[in-house]
Amino acid sequence: MSKYLVAKYGEARLPRYTSYPTAPAFGEAVGAEQYAAALKDVARGDPVSLYLHVPFCRSMCWYCGCHTTITQKDAPILDYLDVMSREIELVADAAQGGIPVRNVHFGGGTPTIMKPHEFAALMKKLRTSFYFEDHASIAVEIDPRTLDSEMIVALGENGVNRASLGVQSFDPIVQKAINRIQTFNQTKAAVAGLRAYGVTSINFDLIYGLPFQTVDSCIETVQMAVELRPERFAVFGYAHVPAFKKHQRLIDETALPGASERNEQAEAIAQELIAAGYVRIGLDHFALPEDELAVASTNGRLHRNFQGYTTDDCSTLIGLGASSIGRLSSGYYQNHVAIGRYTEMVASGILPTAKGYLLTDEDRLRAQLIERLMCDFEVDVAEISGRAGYEAEFLLDRNERLEELIRDGVAVVVDGRVSVTKDSRFMVRAVAAAFDAYLGASGRTHSKAA
Repeated sequence: MSKYLVAKYGEARLPRYTSYPTAPAFGEAVGAEQYAAALKDVARGDPVSLYLHVPFCRSMCWYCGCHTTITQKDAPILDYLDVMSREIELVADAAQGGIPVRNVHFGGGTPTIMKPHEFAALMKKLRTSFYFEDHASIAVEIDPRTLDSEMIVALGENGVNRASLGVQSFDPIVQKAINRIQTFNQTKAAVAGLRAYGVTSINFDLIYGLPFQTVDSCIETVQMAVELRPERFAVFGYAHVPAFKKHQRLIDETALPGASERNEQAEAIAQELIAAGYVRIGLDHFALPEDELAVASTNGRLHRNFQGYTTDDCSTLIGLGASSIGRLSSGYYQNHVAIGRYTEMVASGILPTAKGYLLTDEDRLRAQLIERLMCDFEVDVAEISGRAGYEAEFLLDRNERLEELIRDGVAVVVDGRVSVTKDSRFMVRAVAAAFDAYLGASGRTHSKAA
């Protein structure tokens, strides 16, 4: 990518487009009643995915952008799990039938902060409340620093077959600057234990753009990580938004790399992973060639949701837990972020929906265009628009964002097909943003495009 494009677009605050419209468009006009009505159709439809949010950690990583609470005590966690168990019952009751489940994802926070028997009890509640497919995928996000052998056994016994491990960086200088000290041996032990108990797919999360991070330290982290041969990598740029995440104020802003340095780090990581035999997928994922994510990318079956790039083709996602977001055919529904308010509503027998967004036909069209751009770096606007009953000109004509990208050589349009030029693929979010009808002042809340 040219320095000119990095300078022009790299500092732009743009969504990651794991949904469309994105969360800033959600409003409080959508609440529990609308969600309950929407759930009635779920049991009669195709299999769904479940996302369970566990918002607790033992210590705060200063780069973190998640909704989480720091606790050294177990009582708040146990209380929260009791509430979540009751929410599961409310959702099942509202659906008025057995919800078919194909995928389960535990996110956080640190889901494995639970005790092994607590995780087993939660899985039992899910299996008795919903109908699981025989080969349902069950994934868990893991902090290797707090994972013990008893929890590994519990994960295996309860059908977990996917795990995502936070690594970020193995550079001790960077680790100190972000308050996350994690040794290579801790990560290695976690991987070995998980594989021994049936976890067949492991992902590592890496981050670039962190304080004191350099190209050399990024390369060294990748070289250490690939020794453990995880099936996948997710590589994210650090989003520094201290106005919204106050703990990020503990990070030395003068030590953060600029847009050009961030791009160099991202590309160095990418080239090192490719040299190690991984396939580059979409904007920020990598996988071994035989992994189903790589196969889906090749076959045009790649999808993108709140967990990033995925093979999950379920059109319905049910969110459980404080701050979780679900997507049903009618739109998006987000639970209350504050654990106290979330608890109050569930205790009152009310679905804890705080806000959401009801989709229009135009929203669905734009969402499909953006997803294909993010996954394939190209999209046939004419074909997809036609199937939706729209003219391609509605989206292409007088599209000032797109016209500027074309002038800069970032995108091309031929016969109604929009493509991101090969050398500019790192700027795919800027091209996707050209089809975002809601992107405005809220763009400042998002991460940098490079």
